[in-house]
Amino acid sequence: MVPLLVLLFSKVKRHHIAVLLGVAASSIVLGAILFSITQHVSLGTGLYWAVVTAATVGYGDVVPHDALGRVIAIVVILTTIPLLAAVFALMAGLAALVQIRRLFGMEHGLPDGRFSVVYGNHPSVARIVDELVASGRDVALVADVDPSEVHHDVHFLSGDPTNEVVIRKSHPERAADALVVGADDGDVLVTCVALRAAAPDLSVFALANSPKIAQALRDLGIHQTLSSDELVAHTLAKSLEAPHAGDLLLRLIDSERYRMQETPVQADMVGKLVTEIELSKPSLVFGLVRDGAVMLTLDDDSVLRADDVLVSLTARDGAATTAG
Repeated sequence: MVPLLVLLFSKVKRHHIAVLLGVAASSIVLGAILFSITQHVSLGTGLYWAVVTAATVGYGDVVPHDALGRVIAIVVILTTIPLLAAVFALMAGLAALVQIRRLFGMEHGLPDGRFSVVYGNHPSVARIVDELVASGRDVALVADVDPSEVHHDVHFLSGDPTNEVVIRKSHPERAADALVVGADDGDVLVTCVALRAAAPDLSVFALANSPKIAQALRDLGIHQTLSSDELVAHTLAKSLEAPHAGDLLLRLIDSERYRMQETPVQADMVGKLVTEIELSKPSLVFGLVRDGAVMLTLDDDSVLRADDVLVSLTARDGAATTAG
């Protein structure tokens, strides 16, 4: 029943109400003019009579005195009153629709500007969204979850993120970037395929469980792909080599004083070695992106090119002074 009501009132547009109001107002004005002419009263009195009649008040101080006047009254009653009733009914229905959509998590307003959009449900989604919001981004979440579980600052679209219709409703062509997650690798793959079709230029980051699926996503053109199995396995292996390696990695990622940042190489950096570069804020450059591949600068002190991108750990605004 609820989906039927939502579908019904979703078809109602604001201009439909405006048209009905326009027709009702025209009927009142036309009735007032005809009443004024046939009953030999002023136009102001005729307008007063028409408004009182349309409002079903019926004071009785101004009434038609002949058959023609009664015909005009009947026409005004049979046209204006149903039209105004329809307008009020539609306005009440639209108001109820807004509450229903909010109650059932069907509200899907999106930010006006560029935003980051997260597709899918995953145990880590809540933490990911919190981190994105804390960084100051406008975030939209597309998932089939309970709306009460969604961060209050997040724009939420309830629906299956593997559904092409739902994806298009999220307007990925307007997004700055997207993150695709899911409890099932198949869902991640399907969502990425649909996103590529809807927004070919969108920067998509995908989290998969299996390394094979991660490679399939890279072959699809999703270059920012991470296998959670590989990440956990490598982290645990490094922790066995150095017991504090896992803690250090978490501190790097979860620090409130520092953030990961990618910086395109500027013209004055071209031709220099990575170790010669000094960024504007206290930073540690540990990676270099070249031709879509990521290199550790600890392995290779490369000569920078114009299309390179530096990956660094950079102090947030005010972090350096606070540290002192």
